[in-house]
Formats: sequence, C-alpha cells, structure tokens
Amino acid sequence: MKVTKLADGLGWPEGPSELSDGRIIFVETYRSQVSVWEEGRGVSRFAYVGGGPNAVLAASDGCCYVTQNGGVIGPWRAVDRRPPCIQRVTPEGKVEILATQIDGHELRAPNDLAFGPDGTLYFTDPGGPFDPVNRPDRSRLFAMKPDGTGRLLEELEPVYSNGIVVEADGSIVWVESYTGAVKRRGTDGRITQLCILPEKGKPDGLKVAANGDLYVTALIAEGIDVVAPDGSYRYLLPVGRVPTNCLFVGRKLYVTDGGHLGLSPDPEMAGALWQVDLGDVEGMPLFPGGIARHVIAG
Repeated sequence: MKVTKLADGLGWPEGPSELSDGRIIFVETYRSQVSVWEEGRGVSRFAYVGGGPNAVLAASDGCCYVTQNGGVIGPWRAVDRRPPCIQRVTPEGKVEILATQIDGHELRAPNDLAFGPDGTLYFTDPGGPFDPVNRPDRSRLFAMKPDGTGRLLEELEPVYSNGIVVEADGSIVWVESYTGAVKRRGTDGRITQLCILPEKGKPDGLKVAANGDLYVTALIAEGIDVVAPDGSYRYLLPVGRVPTNCLFVGRKLYVTDGGHLGLSPDPEMAGALWQVDLGDVEGMPLFPGGIARHVIAG
C-alpha cells in the first residue's frame, strides 16, 4: 500500500468526487467553495457556493450536486451564509439552489449524498452542529427522484447521521457519528445495525469496495475503518490526521483530511488530500444520476 499526500493547506475538505475528465473535486467548507485537484496543477477553485458546503457529487448529467449546511463547522460560522439546501453547479458554472425543503420539511444542515440505481438522490440531514452533549436535533434521511420530487425517507433519533452510500443491490448504508453505528436500510425498507465502530473512531464518511467492504473514515482514529458487508470489523487503514470522507477511483482511494477537529471559531487551513494505492482492492463504481433541470427551491 502506498500513501501519497496530493495537497495540503486546505480549509476542511470533505466529500470528494470524480469529474468525467478524471479531475478530483471536493468541498473546502472554510472557503465556502468546491475545489478541484488536477495532477500537475494542484488545487484551484471550481465553484464558489457560499455558506458551508459539506460534500459534492459529480453526476452523469454534467452537473455537480452539493450539500449545503448553511455555513457551520462546530463553532465556526461562515461570513457569507446560505440557507441549508441542496445546491447544483451546472456545466456552465452557475450555482443554483435546487431545494431548501423536501415534501414540506425544511432542510436544517444537509451533510452527505449519493445516487441510487434508479437515479434517486439520497442525502443525510443531521440538523444542528455536531454536539455530543446536547444532541438537539433528530437526524433525517431524504430521497429526491430524478424528476425533482422528494420525500422524507426516515426520521432518526438525535444520532447525527453523516456519510451515506448506496450498495450494489440498492440498499442504503449510513454512519452515525454520536453512536459510532453503521446502519443499513434494505430494499425492503427494514433498518439493521451492521456494527458499532471502535469508540475512538467517530465515523464521518464512507464508500463501498467492489467486494462489498465498507471504507469508513474515522475522524479521530487517523485512518479508515474497514468493515465487511456483514458488519464484522476487518482492520484500520492508517491515513491522514482527521479523515473526513473518501472516494474510490479504480484501485486508488482519495481521502479528504480536515487536519484538525474543527473546535475553533477561527478557520484553520490544515487540511489535506491523500491518495492511497490499494493494490488489488477495487472500488464499487458509483451510480449515475441527475435531477431535472429546473430549480425547485421552496
């Protein structure tokens, strides 16, 4: 296994994704932007979205979809706030608000997102800032169809639903940062708890390998917890200081790293982007998707 640092000095990078030309995009929450890394050119701004972008997903319709939490990391608040919403960056570079509510439910702080096999966009909304003591908000999972209509899929306890993925059969898997749980919602709608990750980990984001293993970034374990499809724990893959999310591109894993725990109201540009060569481990390709090209902000 070879681990390479591709970039540093980043402002809380999260939610990486791959563009059709092979460039890697990710959000820099502290900079209120989507950034792009290109081999030989490094990191540059891809799109300014304001507020606090939490993850970005490049879609097959040529657009990029962003979970916008409004402008929050712990006690930090963005100067240029935005309403909590799902944003869309068009191929022309225009930033649109796609939705501020789903089926009458106001969005509070969308976090991570993934397309399913039928093009449905799933995303987590844990609510207010991460607060392991007070935990004021109930977490929610939302689903948005390709035509732009959506629904509240699940309302959860105040567990801080965070990273989300869709497995090969269409099952949805997410992690809960307060409890350390990894949970699956099967295609029949039943929810099962796969495992509780090691206490020191604090799961954040995750992706699926081709063999079904889950690669879960562990905020305070300086690595990635690898979990089998049945929930049994495999091992910790060391990478980064505060890994926030990851992305498979073939047999390489790109990992965003916050660099610190985000406990200050002042932004600390200590983040990094890593590339891990996993040898014979390959990632499961992400499902394609896109939402009808009309703005449905409500």
